[in-house]
Amino acid sequence: MDESVTAHSERILIIGPAWVGDMVMAQSLFISLKQRNPEVEIDVVAPAWSLPLLARMPEVNCAISLEVGHGKFGLFARFKLGRSLRSRRYDRAIVLPRSFKSALVPFFAGAKTRTGFRGEMRYGLLNDIRPLDKTALSQTVQRYVVLGEPDKAGLAPAIPLPALRIDPVNQGRLRQKLSLTTEQMVVGFMPGAEYGPAKCWPIENFAKLAGSLNDKGINVWIFGSGKEKALADKITSLAPQARNLCGQTRLEDVVDLMALTQSVVSNDSGLMHVACASGTRVIGIYGSSNPDYTPPLSENAKVVYLGLDCSPCFKRVCPLGHTNCLIQICFESVEEILVDGNEFISN
Repeated sequence: MDESVTAHSERILIIGPAWVGDMVMAQSLFISLKQRNPEVEIDVVAPAWSLPLLARMPEVNCAISLEVGHGKFGLFARFKLGRSLRSRRYDRAIVLPRSFKSALVPFFAGAKTRTGFRGEMRYGLLNDIRPLDKTALSQTVQRYVVLGEPDKAGLAPAIPLPALRIDPVNQGRLRQKLSLTTEQMVVGFMPGAEYGPAKCWPIENFAKLAGSLNDKGINVWIFGSGKEKALADKITSLAPQARNLCGQTRLEDVVDLMALTQSVVSNDSGLMHVACASGTRVIGIYGSSNPDYTPPLSENAKVVYLGLDCSPCFKRVCPLGHTNCLIQICFESVEEILVDGNEFISN
């Protein structure tokens, strides 16, 4: 990080969120800040896992790792990090999470203006505390972007969409390493969801869709962490031509590989938002969550959502024990969207 102090480009410190999808959505804030002032320097404090993702966001000057485990308070670590950042002399800090602990680093860093929503008695830590109107700001991305606006200015009419930088050199390396071909059309699958099973389309439906696409000469690549490998194995046991890439790629690799696909099918998950920002076409399947709250941020996305009377419940596990909101979405309806001749085009 450049520690020098110039006279004087605006410096903003962002305290980023802790989830993959939320971090992608935060890029809309970074872009809007750059649009308002192209000379602004944006530093982001974030979990270590997110640094490769932030490296794909051209708006970010410096990504700073917070060495505190998820859910841990880590007062000393936050104090130490904040004090180490005082030489940056931040004009402003924007705290995206609403927790008390999230406001500590900007306070210790001495940021002049410290902006965030009211929550967890953060008076004193923040000096620009704003009420959150959940009705007017129903979407997570809206809440992030409005914190970058002057107080009481309201939300800009158009929110910029996330767009991650693609690395063609890494794409070539991955294609060779994993023996991947793009001579035929490719559809990506993301069958997992960190939040819980109430967000997961039945794995049997993913498998049926994979088999049907393979029969049509369309390749299927399955993305996810090592946690999703067992799910992907179930798909490949029924559709052997599908490629299980779970656990074989880093997060930044997934960004580059998704950009090689013509489309992806995903649960409402962090990787769905990564796919949107990679530029591919996205079909997002929603169950217990609300697509009005965290929609796929892309002009090239479609939502599959039944909107049953019990939806959205926002539960990790279906409280009624049936998950009809997902079971009743048949694979044929998703395939119909995928293979529509007017829409299924090269990425």
